[in-house]
Amino acid sequence: MLRVIILGAAAGGGLPQWNCACDVCQAARLGHRATPQTQSSIAVSADGAHWVLINASPDIRQQFAATPALQPQSFPRSSPLSAALLTNADVDHIAGLLSLRESQAFPVYASGRVQRVLEANAVFNVLDRQQVARRTLTLDQPQPVLDANGADTGVRVEPFTIPGKVALWLEDPNAANFGSVPEDTIGLALSAVGSHSRLFYLPGCAALPDDIKARLRPEDSLLFDGTTYTEDEMITCGVGHKTASRMGHLPMSGEGGAIALWQDVPLARKLFIHINNTNPVLLADSPERAAIAAAGWQLARDGMEFCVE
Repeated sequence: MLRVIILGAAAGGGLPQWNCACDVCQAARLGHRATPQTQSSIAVSADGAHWVLINASPDIRQQFAATPALQPQSFPRSSPLSAALLTNADVDHIAGLLSLRESQAFPVYASGRVQRVLEANAVFNVLDRQQVARRTLTLDQPQPVLDANGADTGVRVEPFTIPGKVALWLEDPNAANFGSVPEDTIGLALSAVGSHSRLFYLPGCAALPDDIKARLRPEDSLLFDGTTYTEDEMITCGVGHKTASRMGHLPMSGEGGAIALWQDVPLARKLFIHINNTNPVLLADSPERAAIAAAGWQLARDGMEFCVE
């Protein structure tokens, strides 16, 4: 059985975003209709003792402090953190690594592309290589997640490329699709040894081809990109000029949105994660929240826990 904890459910900047006065952020500040959320990350475990972090958000210190399962268990230093996996090189998925530099041994797994990005940025050298090994994931191959000493955590992962976009800070304005390459964004199929069902974690996804949907079985669970509700949400809210697709995301709604595209795929559980601060589904009484519920979707939230058996 795979135990899953949602450490953060929001997109970059969290909720409320520090300089945003949109309706959703204001509601979160007032403490009604919307609940504050940190930036997207989850943790999974096969035994409840050894935990694998999936993406390291800038809010990681706060997330670990709020999660008893991830707190030190013995004096003077210890951590249930056994390994970290990265799905892309977005700032809100890698910046938290810089807060994990206090002489704690754990490996960082990522695609070859993301490992090269980390290698090229000297700031990540604060993670002592003798403590924090960098391991490249083998795509389209189920593999064990091992801790720093090579011991099996009991977690299995199968990584695969999904349509996405290069991280904002790596964009090349003169290149096609801003210089994106296939390994910029990966999805993860996560499970525990001996389990029959899997958790598919896709917090960023720009399109949904049939070959990705074909990977999932009815007993599987899905955490999928829910950044915006509509394609032009940022523009309509007056807080930005980019569409969902320009940012490398599928909107929830519309003929080509996530709800419609996943409608024909039976699953045990479907949850949206990586929710932007402008997304009206964050308002508990909104028609958009009611619409996703009617379509069979849940909304991930900080501190949520569930098991995949």
